[in-house]
Amino acid sequence: MKPGLSAGMLAVLLAGFAFLYVPIGLLVLYSFNSSRLVTVWGGFSTRWYVELFGNEQLLISTLTSLEIALVSASLSVLLGTCAAYSLARTGAFAGRTVFSALVYAPLVMPEVITGLALLLLFVALGIERGFWTVVLAHSTVGMCFATVVIYARLAEFDVALEEAAMDLGATPAEAFRLVTLPICAPAIAAAFLLAFTLSLDDFVLASFTSGPGSTTLPMRIYSQVRLGVSPQINAISTLMISAVAMLLLAAHLLTGRSAQK
Repeated sequence: MKPGLSAGMLAVLLAGFAFLYVPIGLLVLYSFNSSRLVTVWGGFSTRWYVELFGNEQLLISTLTSLEIALVSASLSVLLGTCAAYSLARTGAFAGRTVFSALVYAPLVMPEVITGLALLLLFVALGIERGFWTVVLAHSTVGMCFATVVIYARLAEFDVALEEAAMDLGATPAEAFRLVTLPICAPAIAAAFLLAFTLSLDDFVLASFTSGPGSTTLPMRIYSQVRLGVSPQINAISTLMISAVAMLLLAAHLLTGRSAQK
């Protein structure tokens, strides 16, 4: 008899998927609702998408969030790669325990504490809050996640490959660039996407460290939701869901082609 899911396990699994994805499906459905009331179906319409592209504040916040996410994810990957390489290759060194604790502490620390600490730091240093303070805040947390992902790949990396490259005349820097980085590229890409998603989704850190002209999309949505949910929020959420779905599909196709090769 082949092992499989029992009826009870299947029911729990389906209930879990329904809990996660039914609200998303309803959000997409009601983005095409002609009624201004988001809980009352008034017929199919794309009017909210048309009005969305006329909502300058919401579009600017979306662009700001994307810019912050791209910059902070890039910084997170750069710093995370350096930290992971130090932990994986340098062995025991003075302060390794403290360094590891500092790298992993933001992973378990509440974002409220991190955001308040960064706010006090920026105020003490006299740094005006804005775009770059949000980038620094998101990079601080994103770097930790990137370090964990990249370190996991470097810990399993065969150092003999680098040694073989150096035996053939490559310098340590060339061996790292031509051998280590290409092999670790999937982990680096995963770390970048994780940091990008965390930055795009963040609300708490941005609330503490943002300033005039640096309002992110989550902050804008929260401020509008307090006054009543606008169907335009459903529309922009649907566009983001569609973009993520297309990226996942493209990644799946590229992975499938690589596996076939």
